[in-house]
Amino acid sequence: MAIVLFLSVFLIAACGLIYELIAGALASYLLGDSILQFSTVIGAYLFAMGIGSWMSKFLARGLVERFITIELMVGLVGGFSSTVLFLAFAYTDSFRLLLYLMVLVIGILVGLEIPLLMRILKERFQFHDLIANVLTFDYLGALGASLLFPLVLVPKLGMVRSALLFGLVNAGVALWSTFIFQRQIGSPVRLRSLSVVVIAALGVGMIFAERITETADASLYADEVILARNTRYQRIVITRWKDDLRLFLNSHLQFSSRDEYRYHEALVHPGLAAVPNAKRVLVLGGGDGLAVREILRYPSVESITLVDLDPEMTKLFREHSLLRKLNSDSLRSSKVRVVNADAFPWLEEHGGQFDFVAVDFPDPTNYGLGKLYTTAFYRLLKRHLAPGAYISVQSTSPLFARQSFWCIHETIRAAGFNTWPYHVYVPSFGEWGYVLAGKGDYKPPRVPAGLRFLDQTSLAGLFQFPADMAAVPVEPNKLNDQALVRYYEKEWRDIAH
Repeated sequence: MAIVLFLSVFLIAACGLIYELIAGALASYLLGDSILQFSTVIGAYLFAMGIGSWMSKFLARGLVERFITIELMVGLVGGFSSTVLFLAFAYTDSFRLLLYLMVLVIGILVGLEIPLLMRILKERFQFHDLIANVLTFDYLGALGASLLFPLVLVPKLGMVRSALLFGLVNAGVALWSTFIFQRQIGSPVRLRSLSVVVIAALGVGMIFAERITETADASLYADEVILARNTRYQRIVITRWKDDLRLFLNSHLQFSSRDEYRYHEALVHPGLAAVPNAKRVLVLGGGDGLAVREILRYPSVESITLVDLDPEMTKLFREHSLLRKLNSDSLRSSKVRVVNADAFPWLEEHGGQFDFVAVDFPDPTNYGLGKLYTTAFYRLLKRHLAPGAYISVQSTSPLFARQSFWCIHETIRAAGFNTWPYHVYVPSFGEWGYVLAGKGDYKPPRVPAGLRFLDQTSLAGLFQFPADMAAVPVEPNKLNDQALVRYYEKEWRDIAH
């Protein structure tokens, strides 16, 4: 009997942490800035748990019935939390309000659970054994949930089903508690019936979880969603309208197939064409294989190493027929080696030099991405450049995020590079910027024939900046003080408003 009781503690602790992680992850996916979202969600959740623990002292009678009722409430609210939040983001302007309201409600209910259970069990165990065992299983449940969430739940079940599954666990604990404590319950049949109703509601939610997610996606995106996938690192959505495929990562547009060639030709050719007989090329980010497609135009290139964090991303663009057609099967080339790793530690751990590096990371929307735009990162990258090599860095919009663009430029200069900033017009994004960098001088080269956009005439114009995109005073982006993320958040927030 004792092990069953402490198993209950383990499960309710796991459930409580899962709801917290889901709220933080959803806020990060949909609102950006993962550090801010997780920090505020965790803070609000712990605060609410404190309120719940304080409130527990006012519950004096019918402790078992109250515990079971609270478990059912946690299961119902927590289980449907991600469903409600997805739909709120898609159909209302109240996502933030609902997010923190739900975090507070779940936190208060979870804060009530353990104090009530300890008071229920105090007559069965000595006080020091009770405290030790309850806290041990509570912490073990938290550990299990923290490992299960990124490794299994998000990639295999997704946010909606994960929350519903743990809602079922809470309801299951409530149901078996009606049997464990049946002598202390006045009306066990009523509570069992209520438990079955909650379990049935959550079960129906599990059945329709995919449809719920599809409904939310259909409202969020203007075009037909042909693929949506949650990974350990991001939410990948691909939409289609006629012959236009669009990739969204965490709701941010990454490319449109109608004009991505402008972006990728500009990323690759101004730098790579300037390296005579380049043999070894490194691509950081760019898991879609579109930059690799452009690099494979050069017969001299013998090997391309693609380092992208998300294995689901590279797998998708290696296997999906429409996406393989878009990148010309570049990720299946015998010259290409795909490495799924964080670029920063990978550069620290691996040697080798490259004749050209294309840096194609997502925009610095949070500090996790911002570290890949710091002086520390560029100094590390510099050690991997062969003599005469260049790097080309996607650097957000010099028109819409002017300070951010010039911050990236200034950061690369501060890392000891000579730099040549340039920009291109991509209809899906507007004006987009890059920074070309190297250890020596640069002269615009002859680009390969047969490109869809770039030629000698257009190449020269890329390095000219009009007055509204000209350089502005900025600080370099450092690992311990990421000015870039602050610039970026402010500039894009101002545009949104």
